[in-house]
Amino acid sequence: MATTIRSGVTTCTGWAATRPCRRLPLDRTRRLPQLQRPSLSTTFLPQIRCPGLWRSRVRSTSDTSGAPPVTAPEPVGAGEVLLEAAGSFRIYKSGKIDRLNDPTILPAGVDEATGVTSKDVVLDADTGLSVRLYLPNKLQDASAKLPVVVYFHGGAFLIGSARDPTYHKYLNALAAAAGVLAVSVDYRLAPEHRLPAAYDDSWAALLWAASAQDKWIADHGDASRLFVAGDSAGANIAHEMLVRDGGPRIEGAILLHPWFSGNAAIEGEPPAAAKVTGLLWSYACRGSAVGGADDPRMNPLASPALERLGCARMLVTTGLEDGLAARNRAYYEAVAASGWRGRAAWLELEGEGHVFFLGKLECDNAKRLMDRVVAFIADA
Repeated sequence: MATTIRSGVTTCTGWAATRPCRRLPLDRTRRLPQLQRPSLSTTFLPQIRCPGLWRSRVRSTSDTSGAPPVTAPEPVGAGEVLLEAAGSFRIYKSGKIDRLNDPTILPAGVDEATGVTSKDVVLDADTGLSVRLYLPNKLQDASAKLPVVVYFHGGAFLIGSARDPTYHKYLNALAAAAGVLAVSVDYRLAPEHRLPAAYDDSWAALLWAASAQDKWIADHGDASRLFVAGDSAGANIAHEMLVRDGGPRIEGAILLHPWFSGNAAIEGEPPAAAKVTGLLWSYACRGSAVGGADDPRMNPLASPALERLGCARMLVTTGLEDGLAARNRAYYEAVAASGWRGRAAWLELEGEGHVFFLGKLECDNAKRLMDRVVAFIADA
């Protein structure tokens, strides 16, 4: 989730700590941290303080003008803000959410910068599940089949869309650079649709893409070279797709700055990162989580399912200024040390925060990351 979480004068960009995250040595033999499993309450506390990094803020947004209300009054305290991510969302004690991110929706079509053509396909009219497909136009051989990448956007399960400018631009760039047919999933968001709605929508979209029902996929896609990819919460979704039973064969998984956590911080992880994640996770699940943030969907380190990951290869990436960097590395090491028979690869970039590449595609490190993703896909 690329946001700025603020409280008073305390500012934290993304999940970054107030000091750079130290580079952790790669050690596949070290024992993974043992995590406690206390139950995480789904009730937001009035105030949670994490000195030097993040602090939730209680703030009333009720009308002070003295004018009589035109609707039934809200319960006492319903207007209190319990968690605010500036420019992204604001969560109230009542459970309401204000989405503050850019509401612009870009139409599908031909992208002048990359030459990629996109289109929208509705998969389920009842739920509103849809996908946006991206097809590069520079095909060296009209009969050649392209790898198919099913992409899940980030946003803490609360914000984001396959059709917003950030992801539309990124998927155009990915399709052009990697020469892939990309399928960007527009899953339902919490809290209106609590988890597992986002997981279930993503699963349905993955099965749909693998079935090649769409003419673009049938004519230009190679279902035997199927990839899942995502950033932040989208990378979390990608992991969940890999541990579900009955899915298609997946050649590779690309987890860009995955959003994992747990009830307790691990070595090298800012304590506030786990606290913030616990709050957001409980809000997105609203009672459906098992073990709080140690639910295996949020904390794969607490799950024995890593050895049955349903892909042949995996790439995990992070930025060392990201407060989730230690958790990302721990996940990679756990995968590499498990009984999984696939091949895992790791990429970390100095001086970069959480999902930095979405906001600055042209910077040197974003290009390095894109080159690594392209090479990973081409290695199929």
